[in-house]
Amino acid sequence: MAYSNFSLNDLETKFGVKFQISDLFSSFTKIKPSKWLIASLKKGEKLGISNEKSRSERIITPILLEITSLNESLMNKNSFAIISGENLDADASLGLNGECDFMFSLGGSQEILAPPIFCIAEAKKQDLEAGMIQASAQVIGAKIFNNNKKFPLETLYGASTTGDVWRFLKYENNEITFDKKRYYTDNLSKLLGILQFIIESAASKVFSNI
Repeated sequence: MAYSNFSLNDLETKFGVKFQISDLFSSFTKIKPSKWLIASLKKGEKLGISNEKSRSERIITPILLEITSLNESLMNKNSFAIISGENLDADASLGLNGECDFMFSLGGSQEILAPPIFCIAEAKKQDLEAGMIQASAQVIGAKIFNNNKKFPLETLYGASTTGDVWRFLKYENNEITFDKKRYYTDNLSKLLGILQFIIESAASKVFSNI
């Protein structure tokens, strides 16, 4: 059973997860996008966005690459890696295995999967809500993976995206909270601010325990 095969009911009955909807990011700092990001997205739009692969390459990847180059926080430097298209095999007996579209993991290595802090599911067929369920399964898998690595994190984040639209979730105390808001690429400063907030909140907890 892959992450994309779970239903909301599966997650509730199998893992006892409770779901709720709330405003996750009432306070964060907007981040002005770079000229490079704006130009990259415009170039991608001109080339055309015809399928999931092109959305990934021309919208999602440039946005994530922008996060790695931010100078707003020293925590970004060598503190996390963006992993694309790798398996997150947490517990096959529970169906928590399979590929994740994108993950942020602690540590700077692209080759070795360190504890994930953020899982992103590309919304297949532009179905943002189905992507939220897949991302929910992935953060449950990430929690188990991290615990097995003796690296427990109380709070994990996930997202579903069509490229143009992003919706986030938080997993904490076996509760998954869907953000009631959606964020759009026509307001990149908000979207980048949310992504930076997620990195800083995870990194601050980790580094405070070192």
